[in-house]
Amino acid sequence: MVPDRLARQLDFILEIDKAKQILRRNRITGDRRRENDAEHAWHMSVMAMLLAEYAPAGIDLTRVLEMILIHDLVEIDAGDAYIYDAEARRRQQPLEQAAAERIFPLLPADQARLVRALWEEFEARETPEARFAGALDRLHPLLLNFHTEGQAWRENGTRKSQVLDRNASIADGSPELWTYARQLIEQAVERGYLDE
Repeated sequence: MVPDRLARQLDFILEIDKAKQILRRNRITGDRRRENDAEHAWHMSVMAMLLAEYAPAGIDLTRVLEMILIHDLVEIDAGDAYIYDAEARRRQQPLEQAAAERIFPLLPADQARLVRALWEEFEARETPEARFAGALDRLHPLLLNFHTEGQAWRENGTRKSQVLDRNASIADGSPELWTYARQLIEQAVERGYLDE
């Protein structure tokens, strides 16, 4: 007989396997297929580890990694909204709230509270850790879009002003990474990956 706590943890673990089925708009480098949410979380986790020196001093990297790993789990129910589609993002909020209310309570109560708190912290972007995690969440698709010659940008008619506006929050988590991101956006325009 499996103890109830373990059964609930395993149910949650199996439920979040569905994140591998949630396709994002951006393409991966190499074969240019669409990235899934699980790949996004893994790639961002490695980014956090390697780019931690560009985070605010004294940041708790473990907390950043925890937020990165759970931040998109709500998309199992809510799906992914294109970052540059303001109307889709507005519709997404209540869907994500409902998803959080269904998915996180699959865990034992103490872990459900912990995971929900991490997700809410990430969404609020009020702590240095959440702002850095958010900066990476914005930088990651920029990198992929640039290195796939703007395929997702071009497919969706995305413009430079949209990319600058939506990604300006990178500066809140890491001014150095925002400087780099702005340079990347300018290069994307120069190379024809992104419309002026």
